[in-house]
Amino acid sequence: MTTINMLSHADSVQGHGVLTAHDEQVELVRTELSDEFSVVENSWRSCDITHFHTINPDLLLRLPGARMKGKTVGYVHFLPETMDKSIRLPALARAVFYRYIIWFYKRMDYLVAVNPYFIERLAAYGVDPERVTYIPNFASEKEFFRLPDEKRRSLRQSYGLDPDRFTVVCAGQLQKRKGVFDFVSIAQRMPDVQFVWAGGYTFGKLSDGCEEIQALVRSAPSNVCFPGLVPHDKMNEFYNLADVMFLPSYDELFPMTILEAMNCRVPILLRDLLLYEGILTGYYQKGHSNGELMAQLQRLKKDPQWYETAAAMSWKGHEFYCRAHVAQLWRSFYAQVAEDTAPFPARPAQGSSRSQAVKGAAYGKQN
Repeated sequence: MTTINMLSHADSVQGHGVLTAHDEQVELVRTELSDEFSVVENSWRSCDITHFHTINPDLLLRLPGARMKGKTVGYVHFLPETMDKSIRLPALARAVFYRYIIWFYKRMDYLVAVNPYFIERLAAYGVDPERVTYIPNFASEKEFFRLPDEKRRSLRQSYGLDPDRFTVVCAGQLQKRKGVFDFVSIAQRMPDVQFVWAGGYTFGKLSDGCEEIQALVRSAPSNVCFPGLVPHDKMNEFYNLADVMFLPSYDELFPMTILEAMNCRVPILLRDLLLYEGILTGYYQKGHSNGELMAQLQRLKKDPQWYETAAAMSWKGHEFYCRAHVAQLWRSFYAQVAEDTAPFPARPAQGSSRSQAVKGAAYGKQN
């Protein structure tokens, strides 16, 4: 049986998508792939595959031992340009940190990106694209699902919301890049709709725009609610508050919040970003400017037939990014990595067919 050592410090900070993605992926492998793969976590033992979920420097101490027996896999949850819009650092510290990110990725035999858009971005940093595979995230159907309408009404009341008022929710870190200022601006122009944003400051005072956002939260209009960081085990209730899940972010990889909301059959409204095209086309509504986004919300509020169409599109996304599909992608990926005996830097075990096979499976239902 192939052994996999999952290495991660994602739980050092709560309330962010990397932690959720880690927990879902590890649980998936343990339950769905247990016939082929045995999983340990943060172990010093040598395994056939060592999967680095986070890039903490102390985890690199495991690298020599990992290479003695098997192959290494790195998870790409972010790139320097995405971190640049999330965290404020002095210029020298930022330069060193960003060089370290790419240096870390280049130390891996294989990389897994959660968005195919970042394969070409990694190539621009000098990472061989043949060593990068796209495997999407997924959200557990056991944890995230639609609740009965009466339960949804009572949940709104428990949050101090009007149970009969059209409700727009967002879940994400309170950062400028997430579009929190746009969220509030649109809410000010739609006083008949209630808006709720769940999330906190993952990087504390280092979070980009922290002081400005704190002032925004304090002065938000009465139809906007910021409940703070919602515990993970309460997030299904949070999504069930929603008539629409609205994320006006300017920069993302593959937000877990979108997948979780899709499980609840909630229409998804996102800013029109290139990086969504390869992974979400046909599953969401979009707008480029605040005016276009507001027009989409107005249409969803006023047109019941269109609302049902949008909800069905979201559910179709849930069906594509389902547990069984993603489990098969990981099975294929891990099996082929385990078969590779080439020295580092590894090359695909079967020429270019390894990466293309997995990428093709990921894209298959969309093309």
